Amino acid sequence: MTNETKQLIEKLADNHSLTQKEYVQLIQNRDNKSQTFAAKLARQAADEVYGKTIFIRGLIEISNICKNDCLYCGIRRGNKECNRYRLAPEQILDCVNQGYEIGFRSFVLQGGEDGWFTDEVLCLLIQKIKTDHPDCAVTLSLGERSRKSYQKLRDAGADRYLLRHETADSTHYSQLHPDEMSWEHRIHCLKELKQLNYQAGCGFMVGSPYQTVEHLAKDLKFIEEFSPAMCGIGPFIPHTDTPFRDKAAGSVELTCFLLSLVRLIHPKLLLPATTALGSIDPQGREKGILSGANVVMPNLSPVAVREKYMLYNNKLSSGAEAAQNLKELKQRMASIGYEIVVDRGDSKQQGD
Repeated sequence: MTNETKQLIEKLADNHSLTQKEYVQLIQNRDNKSQTFAAKLARQAADEVYGKTIFIRGLIEISNICKNDCLYCGIRRGNKECNRYRLAPEQILDCVNQGYEIGFRSFVLQGGEDGWFTDEVLCLLIQKIKTDHPDCAVTLSLGERSRKSYQKLRDAGADRYLLRHETADSTHYSQLHPDEMSWEHRIHCLKELKQLNYQAGCGFMVGSPYQTVEHLAKDLKFIEEFSPAMCGIGPFIPHTDTPFRDKAAGSVELTCFLLSLVRLIHPKLLLPATTALGSIDPQGREKGILSGANVVMPNLSPVAVREKYMLYNNKLSSGAEAAQNLKELKQRMASIGYEIVVDRGDSKQQGD
């Protein structure tokens, strides 16, 4: 690690801001020592805000039906090999009730952009969850919707919305998505979510096809300026039935380095150690936590559908990734000095 790299990391920790050019320098000059140094400062920053606690989210994958044809995604519209399913509201409520008994107080309803889940269906579902479990938070991750739709879902009781921006470069976005989707509209949706007082989350893939160091620097600058309540970062992993099937997967080490930088940019952020990290490395989840992450999202979906929500090859849904194995996950977190807590786990990011 050069003195210049050390100084940039210290500057980020002190000021929570760098120029895009400085982010490029940090990423380009990353080595084991700078990675370790950034992780140490990031972990200190997270501990100062959240202590030695890790928040859990019960992930419920409500549908793998999607109108979009994103080139990297295993549930893309054009994948004829995908075994489609859609959970009924009663099944989703069963998952929530089971999760509540286990100790979850935050639930993530995630799915493809499935038109069956209208505002009316989702509002009734959210209202039921909040009525039955008023001490719980509901996060939605259901893609691009209208402002009117976001408003209705917020009024029904949704607390958070995760909409990964995927890349902060519009040209790069067009290389990953079909023509009918645009980076400008994605960013517009994210801004509306913040305006409607959601705890809004963005995020991106590390190592996605055509990605450059400059793209990653743009991502960091975007996160710095957008100031999300949460941010999901995971390595790109190819899926056999997509146009990117032969592309190389992203790096665990680079993902963890970027997690550390994001933590230093926004110390109060909710930062998951994603399923993708755990899928690509048996110790990926732990590496993410030790790099500054403070959220894990075990799977609460019915066992029969978990392997159908295959966004990328070999996606984990069992072992410590399964909500029912919370004991194992607690032990794994304890082994690195952290404790899973029964808590809504709200963001302490300013304005939330």
